[in-house]
Amino acid sequence: MTARIGIIGAGWWAVVNHLPALAADPNCKVVAVNRLGRAELAEVQAAFSIPHAFEDYREMLASVELDGVIVSSPHVLHHEHAMAAIQHRCHTLIEKPLATTAADARELVVAAKAAGRQIVVPYGWNFKPFAAKARELAKGLGDIRHVVLQMASPLEDLMAGQPMRETEGAMFRPPPSTWADPARAGGYGWGQLVHALGLLFRVTDLEAEAVFANTGRSPAGVDYYDAAVVRFAGGATASMSGSSTVPKHRGFQIDLRIFGTEGMLLLDIERERLELCRRDGRDEIVALAAGDGAYECVEPLRVFVDICRGLHPENPATGIVGLRAVEVLEAMYRSAASGRMEPV
Repeated sequence: MTARIGIIGAGWWAVVNHLPALAADPNCKVVAVNRLGRAELAEVQAAFSIPHAFEDYREMLASVELDGVIVSSPHVLHHEHAMAAIQHRCHTLIEKPLATTAADARELVVAAKAAGRQIVVPYGWNFKPFAAKARELAKGLGDIRHVVLQMASPLEDLMAGQPMRETEGAMFRPPPSTWADPARAGGYGWGQLVHALGLLFRVTDLEAEAVFANTGRSPAGVDYYDAAVVRFAGGATASMSGSSTVPKHRGFQIDLRIFGTEGMLLLDIERERLELCRRDGRDEIVALAAGDGAYECVEPLRVFVDICRGLHPENPATGIVGLRAVEVLEAMYRSAASGRMEPV
């Protein structure tokens, strides 16, 4: 079957990534699109030859038969839009973050399970072969006792409320109201560190219990820098940090180190390294080629389309993975504001 897909929130990322990738996939058809702004909506509809276009997502869901919905709206609207799609019995791909409160994220997970529908959160690195291999290797760590998780991105302009240099000439550009407004879940944690957490919760089954954090602010008042200590169920700890100010000529960084009773796992996307170092000396080094650490933009959509077609591909970024990341981030922001260790 051909999956019938609708888009809620056809802004910068949907237009630059989702819609071109879906147009190239013979197993699906984008049959409906939603965004605000009549002129902008017409531009998207014409550019991708989409049959139906709506400024009101509720009208779209009520009037077009869909197998799946992609939610690519601003962070603070993910819960509202995804819940509506799930209630219309659609599989739902929800951009990061899954939601901006843990309660909302849990509600989405519960609703999807009740409806018999899947959530896919397109954490690109989760869909790389090395992430599956890292999860397999992590089983040899014994009990996990400590994690070091660091992420950094060349997005100083975006988090400062300035136009993102790389998007010059695009149909739409990332709006400051999404990325650099502290009242609308702007900042590095919700916008970027969520990726690193998504990868952590792909590789491990840890669940956070409490977070203590501090942040450094951008000129727009959102977090440029994040520093946090996390305590997990069972007593494991983590040191977590993020920075938005990598120079533009350098790439993204995620460095994940997991220490267990039987050894340690090293996963570094920048240096393209994956190693399991065992206490007994039986180390395993996974050969990664140049380019293997690059972000995966298309595979999450292919997996989502297959789910909408009634197939059963592995989903490496489920609603549970998205929920675990939101739990950490919500507690991190509460801690930065209160100066106390905050429970999840």
